[in-house]
Amino acid sequence: MSFKDLRNFTEMMRSLGYPRQISMENFRQPNFPLVAEILMWLVKRYEPNASLPHDIDTEDDRVIFIKYVSQFMATKTRLKLNPKKLYMADGYSVQEMLKVVTLLYSAVRSNNAAEESEEVTERSFDISNKIADLKQARQLATEITMNGARLYELLSVEVELRELRTAAVNRPLEMSNIETGMKDKILTVENSIKGTQHKLDNVANDEANLEAKLEKKKAELERNSKRLRSLQNVRPAFMDEFEKLESELKRLYEVYGEKFRNLTYLEQIVDSYDRQQQVRVEEAEKQLKRMQDQMREEEKRLLNQEDTFENLVDDSDGEVKVRKNPRVVGGMEGSDSESENESEYSSSGSELAGDGEMPISDDDEEEDESDSENFDDKDDSDDIDF
Repeated sequence: MSFKDLRNFTEMMRSLGYPRQISMENFRQPNFPLVAEILMWLVKRYEPNASLPHDIDTEDDRVIFIKYVSQFMATKTRLKLNPKKLYMADGYSVQEMLKVVTLLYSAVRSNNAAEESEEVTERSFDISNKIADLKQARQLATEITMNGARLYELLSVEVELRELRTAAVNRPLEMSNIETGMKDKILTVENSIKGTQHKLDNVANDEANLEAKLEKKKAELERNSKRLRSLQNVRPAFMDEFEKLESELKRLYEVYGEKFRNLTYLEQIVDSYDRQQQVRVEEAEKQLKRMQDQMREEEKRLLNQEDTFENLVDDSDGEVKVRKNPRVVGGMEGSDSESENESEYSSSGSELAGDGEMPISDDDEEEDESDSENFDDKDDSDDIDF
């Protein structure tokens, strides 16, 4: 059922003059009393003298009520309603009732338009009277046609009949002919009286026959009533098994309902847990990515610091040249180059001393070497951590 159908139904019922206010929320859940009340009102609009069953307390009464309404609408309005949807008493029943309401609403609108054009007062619309008028109009039209045909045939022979009538009027009356005609009519009436008298005599015989038939039917009815009472008192052999199976079916249905509710609840919990896990995984991935970005930034910062330190050492304006010990890579075959470098450093130190500048002592060289080794160890540790 769509929202549009429900809205149209409520508006049409209000236009037709339904005394109760119908809300669009009334049919969200099954509401059989309201549906029964609406159907009674619609049937009364079609046939004010219609007799409807008013008991809807039990399932059987409701089935009888829906069946009667469906048959009434099929015979009076030529509308085929679905009894199953009407019995559901929810939005699907509105679709079926909308067919009847639409017919009534269109009829009322057309009637109002005709009354406005003819400037007559508004009166209540009763389709039953209209149907009776339609039948009467059809009957009168048939009678008019038949009478017209008979009148045409009689007028066609009026010329001949006029001549015969004139001849009969002008002919002199003969007493013998009149006497013969009167005797014939008297005999006809006497025969009719005898037939009627014979029928009256047979009425007593017919009455006796009817009384015999009534006695026979009463005896048959009494025998059938006794048989019915005896059958009602006898308990069927399978009734115990039927009651047992019925109780077992109720128990199984309760178990089924409980398991179905538990299954639905567990599925809901599993879905909630899966969503939480998905959120946690996404947060962990974001955290890992953020840590990787931080480590890359830290590595770049350390590399920039190392480059800055080397540039400061290389671009210093002092004549003291401090060199960083190169990092040894490979085997132990670099002893000759190291001895050469030491000799160069010592010679350069002596030259500086000879020129009057401050020589670099061995302690200073050892401190520089220890600083360079510490810096190399720091670089190695950073590489290892990365």
